[in-house]
Amino acid sequence: MPALQRDEAQTRARLIDVHRYAVELDLTHGEERFGSRTVIHFTARAAGDTFVELKPAELHSATLDGQPLDPKALDSNRLPLTGLAPGDHELRLDATMRYSRTGEGMHRFTDPADGESYVYTQLFMDDVQRVFAAFDQPDLKAVFELTVTAPEGWSVLANGITEHLGKGRWQAAPTPLISTYLVAVAAGPWHSVRTEHAGLPFGIHCRRSLAPHLDADAEEILDLTRRCFDRYHEIFEEPYPFDSYDQAFVPEFNAGAMENPGLVTFRDEFVYRSAVTDTERQTRGMVISHEMAHMWFGDLVTLQWWDDIWLNESFAEYMGYQVLAEATRFTDTWTDFAVARKGWGYDADQRPSTHPVAPTPEDVPDTASALLNFDGISYAKGASALRQLVAWMGNKDFLIGINDHFARHRFGNATLADFIDSLTRATDRDVHAWAARWLRTTGVDTLTPEVRENRDGTWSLAVHQTGSSDGTRPHHLTVGLYDHDPHTPGRLLPRTPLSWDLPHDGDHTATGGRPALVLLNDQDLGYAKVRLDPRSWDTALAALSGLPDPLTRAVVWNAARDMVRDGELPPTAYLDAARAHLPYETDLAIVQGVLAFARTQIADRYLTADRRHTALATLTALSRDILRRTEGPENGTATGLRLVAVRALISSATTPEGIQDWLDDGSVPGGPHLDPELRWRILGRLATLGATTPEAIDAELTRDPSATGREGAARCHAALPDPAAKQAAWDALFTTDEGTALSNYLFTATATGFWAPEHHDLLRPYVARYFTDVPALAAARGPALAAAAGRDAFPAVVVEEDTLHLGETCLADGDPTPALRRKLIDQLDDLRRALAVRAAAAGDGA
Repeated sequence: MPALQRDEAQTRARLIDVHRYAVELDLTHGEERFGSRTVIHFTARAAGDTFVELKPAELHSATLDGQPLDPKALDSNRLPLTGLAPGDHELRLDATMRYSRTGEGMHRFTDPADGESYVYTQLFMDDVQRVFAAFDQPDLKAVFELTVTAPEGWSVLANGITEHLGKGRWQAAPTPLISTYLVAVAAGPWHSVRTEHAGLPFGIHCRRSLAPHLDADAEEILDLTRRCFDRYHEIFEEPYPFDSYDQAFVPEFNAGAMENPGLVTFRDEFVYRSAVTDTERQTRGMVISHEMAHMWFGDLVTLQWWDDIWLNESFAEYMGYQVLAEATRFTDTWTDFAVARKGWGYDADQRPSTHPVAPTPEDVPDTASALLNFDGISYAKGASALRQLVAWMGNKDFLIGINDHFARHRFGNATLADFIDSLTRATDRDVHAWAARWLRTTGVDTLTPEVRENRDGTWSLAVHQTGSSDGTRPHHLTVGLYDHDPHTPGRLLPRTPLSWDLPHDGDHTATGGRPALVLLNDQDLGYAKVRLDPRSWDTALAALSGLPDPLTRAVVWNAARDMVRDGELPPTAYLDAARAHLPYETDLAIVQGVLAFARTQIADRYLTADRRHTALATLTALSRDILRRTEGPENGTATGLRLVAVRALISSATTPEGIQDWLDDGSVPGGPHLDPELRWRILGRLATLGATTPEAIDAELTRDPSATGREGAARCHAALPDPAAKQAAWDALFTTDEGTALSNYLFTATATGFWAPEHHDLLRPYVARYFTDVPALAAARGPALAAAAGRDAFPAVVVEEDTLHLGETCLADGDPTPALRRKLIDQLDDLRRALAVRAAAAGDGA
């Protein structure tokens, strides 16, 4: 199927204006297919030829201005429209479409808990063509009128308020002008909680089997929604531009959420079946805030072409964290951003696949290449750049520029140049120069302090900037200065920080003796890797948990993480620091982030097999330390810390003793009780250790027959250290038969269970098979599954030169699809880094 080329989109946009779509969907045709009828009203500005896109199971008929078109003229996904005369036209198409099992187009899901079925659309980039015919590019906005025929007992949600006309027919209110990729429908026997706010209907929706869990959190979700909505109206002059605000938590969703105007769809893991930490609740709140920001930046004003995807995602990422912090009880969001998101950007920006935050249009020639840029750069790096821009130009001027942008381009399309022009009109700062240095360049700068103690009792600081920007990228930093507390050992007291602008600021000389700790990028306003001078690093190792601000501690932990990844700090030294300080850490985001890096990267990838057991023992002991320190009366922080520690202890267990007792008892001594998530986590670890049976897994699935239970069972069966179990899992992963191929979620569950570091000898033959089999799988099952195959099914735990060689051969000779190629490039670069970290650690004797 040919991807839409940018020059083709430009040609079509010059030729036609699209006014209105009337779309009729019939969801009563069974479990495999649905009916789709589309009427498109458009105007041709001049005589010419173009095409409309559609990916049907069967195209029954097509007419242009009442004259029939030959359905056999459909070439892949394009139906030619030739000989258009200037003036108004009406295009009608009648087709049968296929439901998706990979979260693309119209996804259909049957809930194993109760047998109820649900469908929803995910039309991003070019998947509207899987649902109805369209001139599918973001700058051909139109009004959409949707009618849906659904089975009796179903309700239908859409971008606008829906009305049940009887006999299963539902009609949605016409939308304002929106892009094709933002059209949304969700149908099924939804459980709904409805309210009204600011004169608009608000609703939250999930499948019926999750109803008790949604009800338990409904007030929290709606309160966050109302608070963010009100805050956006305080800072944005343009009012919310749609007629309602629904949020649907849908099954097997590929992304975290999708900003469909009036009907935001979320992955339904955000309806918590089991206990979660407050940081995880904050993450849900951030996603709610992020998607709401898109109502203005993305939906009201939309990118003109996919090179400007950062205008959507970087802005929503920044506003999501900022507005949540300003409007809700989650006031410490930027610590979570530093720990959980920023490393995603740093990692992506150091790979061969890095790209500018705002690539040039020539760098995004088609939709296939655009899809690859939804990564840590477009989200985390772009949000970091915007956060520093706000600190540099001031929040007031930033918002003036944003509101100017909305006013000038409402219900239209805009480019990077338009955005920069609006900001420039609001400030005396040289925003064009800032954009050139930050948005058009790649790579991460590294900032290294040079601290000198002078003979006259003063001390001096210089900051050295290295990286791909050659020292010219501007950085606006806070430099934290800390001294040991003479009254409380292990505690650090802050001095007045320094404000630092690179590359302009030169050496700084100060009185009062040098601080015990000099920390670049304190408060994490900048986007750069930072290093610590030797004395500061010794102070951090001794007193990291004694720093008063969690965001400061996050900056130090990120510095340590980057030093490990760059081979400058032995992985075991990171583990030692974690063992020393995490038991005293009170910030859940930091504890979760440090344990995740220690477990999944250090233990599973950066340490050789002979050192891995010791690392897991260290993490187990650390987890027990946290459990001991959180014994006693329950409070929110202690409960969250216990949950994090229990999860880490389960994942790091090297023997079944202890965790098997927990499973048998149904509880951890002192809490928590085992909910379904913890039970499946324990059973998965027991499976990896060879300490459970297929029968025990099936019994647990009988106990929890939910969709999540089905994924847990798939993960556990694939984790068994048995040749037959591994072969069965492999066969399930790599089948392309439509009737038996795994859904996206079951694929990921099976793949993550399959590749256990404990099973190296058993798994080694599958490494070569992976690189032989994965290109055909990706080609057959599409971009979403290809990305999952490159991300989750990749043999990442087999850190060997042979794996690297096989992967490079696959890239050269295997003809992987674009989505798979991008994942393989990233995975192989991570593999090279892991090999380099191991080599450096061996040289250090660590």
